Amino acid sequence: MLNDTVARVTNRIIARSAQSREAYLGRMRRAAEDGPARAHLSCSGQAHAYAGAGPDQDALATKSAGNIGIITTYNDMLSAHQPFERFPEIIRDAARAVGGTAQVAGGVPAMCDGVTQGTPGMELSLFSRDVIAMAAGVGLSHNTFDAAVFLGVCDKIVPGLVIAAQVFGHLPAIFLPAGPMTSGISNDAKAAVRQRFASGEATREELMASEMAAYHGPGTCTFYGTANTNQMLMEFMGLHLPGASFVNPNTPLRDALTVTGAQRALAISHLGNNYTPVCDVLDEKAYVNGIVGLNATGGSTNLLIHLVAMARAGGIVLDWQDFSDLADVTPLLARVYPNGLADVNHFHAAGGLGYMIGQLISGGLLHKDVKTVAGDGLDRYTQDPKLKDGAVEWVAGPTATLNDKILRPMGDPFQPTGGLKRLTGSLGNAVTKVSAVKPEQHVVEAPARVFHDQEAVKLAYKNGEFNEDVVVVVRFQGPKANGMPELHSLTPVLANLQARGLQVALVTDGRMSGASGKVLSAIHVCPEALDGGPIARIQDGDVIRVDARDGLLDIVTPGVMDRPLASADLSGNEHGQGRELFATFRKTVGAADTGASSI
Repeated sequence: MLNDTVARVTNRIIARSAQSREAYLGRMRRAAEDGPARAHLSCSGQAHAYAGAGPDQDALATKSAGNIGIITTYNDMLSAHQPFERFPEIIRDAARAVGGTAQVAGGVPAMCDGVTQGTPGMELSLFSRDVIAMAAGVGLSHNTFDAAVFLGVCDKIVPGLVIAAQVFGHLPAIFLPAGPMTSGISNDAKAAVRQRFASGEATREELMASEMAAYHGPGTCTFYGTANTNQMLMEFMGLHLPGASFVNPNTPLRDALTVTGAQRALAISHLGNNYTPVCDVLDEKAYVNGIVGLNATGGSTNLLIHLVAMARAGGIVLDWQDFSDLADVTPLLARVYPNGLADVNHFHAAGGLGYMIGQLISGGLLHKDVKTVAGDGLDRYTQDPKLKDGAVEWVAGPTATLNDKILRPMGDPFQPTGGLKRLTGSLGNAVTKVSAVKPEQHVVEAPARVFHDQEAVKLAYKNGEFNEDVVVVVRFQGPKANGMPELHSLTPVLANLQARGLQVALVTDGRMSGASGKVLSAIHVCPEALDGGPIARIQDGDVIRVDARDGLLDIVTPGVMDRPLASADLSGNEHGQGRELFATFRKTVGAADTGASSI
């Protein structure tokens, strides 16, 4: 039986989205009516499209074989995307083996928040999601494809690709991941060195050696941040093949999954009998399944922005209250860093997503009756892929956890709720993630210290200015102000204060990294300071209450709302490291609770 709250939230989303969803599906049905697009191009247009196709020219020009459009984020500066260098040739060969063809339709940018943390480049990060969506749209606009495969992994990249896939929702699409790098130094040991460096107890040489031991090879970073949360979502929402998310790069099974995914994309095109367009896969139930997965795994808070934007591209309207209500009934079944000591390789070995999906289905928390790229029904995603004679076969996945320190059953969760909470009150609308926050730190009421950037916080810390309980307020960090950068570099500082026995909380209209979590943080505060939100009226010493138990974010000090709004000199955010190119985004971007989108 489906859980009552899951059913109620799903029906609420369906009702809220009825008009926009109907309009979207109408557009997709009309786009699908013309059938394969190549036949409608002029001979000259087709010749242009096939001129570089080498041995596939004849098949493209004279046959009705399906043609896959590949959208790739390949670059060899980012470990998560370096393995994609090999994928186009694997996909072409796989398509030829079943009589089809494949072409790289376009490449899209892929930036790494881990590289740009604390630098001006981070102010481009959130907007890169919309750039990725537009770039993928340019590639698919040539209208010569029967299906698409998307090669992407990390933070803004998968959300941007999903937005583009839904704009071209009449096409079937399969997301082909690269997988996580093999395990290096433990994430807990890495975090400890970072905190020692922040307090002056470790040298830069020690820090560099630690980081290189953690990030040591091709593949996704192994902690459970935004990148690996994305991979979880693609499986819960039916856009990956079952069990594909956390298979390591450049292994026989990973290559075989890539081959199978390419061939499956052709099998579900309009040329076959199993036509499965993206618009039918990503419905309201799929998004609810994704939110349940986000809560059950203790996933990244960035998805509270991205899922809202992704859904809107398909005519579906999500609200942060949907996330909070589903969190209240979804138990936390996984402990993966930063919510625990294990990494995603350990999680996968303990039973992984297949085991977790099976548990959540049995507990009535997931919609089984959904369409996926693997076929109808989410039950397929309880299975494990195995390699037999060079091909992928799916077998029944584990029905018991193989390590209850990492993965637990519904009847014995790590905590009864998923740990995501919507906060509302006199300070506005915000979200918090408490799956890694100790229960005794779920409520903090303390005087505020107000800052306009994270560097000022770190300077105050170095000067020894934090000696009592504090709510650190970092404002003018919203999407309109400076692109809503992650404030991940504050994590070691705030964690050190907390370790001294102080009650510490963060309140910001910016974001925190998917790898953050130890300190109670009210993030994505709306309205943001530049939009006249109450956060712009706070002064040093005002008492702020952040209450993750009851979902409250309040200014306790009276009279604050009668003050004038603070202002900030944001001229330094307008130039350098490419920021001048994104002025239009800052002017047109929506609020975080509507997806912080400019498109």
